[in-house]
Amino acid sequence: MLQTIIRFIVSAIVLMVVGFLVPGFNVAGFWGALISAVVIALLGYIVELLMGKSVSPRSRGFVGFIVAAIVIYVSQFIVPTIHATVVGSLIAAFVIGLVDAFVPTELR
Repeated sequence: MLQTIIRFIVSAIVLMVVGFLVPGFNVAGFWGALISAVVIALLGYIVELLMGKSVSPRSRGFVGFIVAAIVIYVSQFIVPTIHATVVGSLIAAFVIGLVDAFVPTELR
């Protein structure tokens, strides 16, 4: 349980940093980032259940990258504290993928 909480806190911090760095992508405050991290994780999980692990945002391939960008873009319609353009979602997915390569947030 503690690992899951830490995972979402790290994901929220990453979203806040990405929101600061990436034009076209913005997250309002820590709590907004934390809620966004939970929603993005749930959307990614649903996509993985429906389409299989090969399209998972964690698969680090081109398809996974596009799916991650779509998940980020769609999350703005669920969480009012996140705003993303299409290009902002693509850049955010790329930056989050880079961060995830060095600081993985997936539970092992």
